[in-house]
Amino acid sequence: MTQPDGNDVPTTITGPVNAAPDSPQRNRPQWDDLPVPDDTANLRQGPDLHEQCVGLLPLIGVWRGTGEVVYPTIDGPFHFGQQLVFAHDGRPFVSYEARAWLLDEDGKVIRPAARETGFWRPQPDGSLEVLIAHATGIIEAWYGEKGDLRSWQIETDAVVRTPSAKDVVAAKRLYGLVNQGDLAYVDERAMQGQPMQPHMSALLHRVVG
Repeated sequence: MTQPDGNDVPTTITGPVNAAPDSPQRNRPQWDDLPVPDDTANLRQGPDLHEQCVGLLPLIGVWRGTGEVVYPTIDGPFHFGQQLVFAHDGRPFVSYEARAWLLDEDGKVIRPAARETGFWRPQPDGSLEVLIAHATGIIEAWYGEKGDLRSWQIETDAVVRTPSAKDVVAAKRLYGLVNQGDLAYVDERAMQGQPMQPHMSALLHRVVG
């Protein structure tokens, strides 16, 4: 598959040198009997990426790795594994899903942890609108300036919480490609009555796309 032309965006898809060897052949689970195009996390399969999403092309795929999370009112840090999925169905948005699991000091899985789901909505000028819902009862609206195909920075414009959710009032995130194709991110939050401070970070490797 070739992609729509864009500034500094190659139309030939090549994977990073440190991606999983079988990542070009893999995809997220597919529903072949859907009456409309299913999401694809593999740019070689499914519908063409919408021209408005070209600025997010490097993110499309499935990523797995490990990270560290700290809370201002709880002793830590805590280690976790995580999978991120950036996929599309040919329309001008990218679907997003994150699943995490807590790890012990030896890297063994303790239990499932945080989950997020949402949409990245690039605008005609290249800026980003991002909607993320957390399983913990938080919904966030994020905004960001146009990225440079290697980094994307977003920050919350609004945070909505259910009565049982933690007291989060604002957040910032920076995603970036590092190490010839890995994906790293850092998340800062103002929560539990504390000022904005580092909350979560991870380094992820491409396993699909």
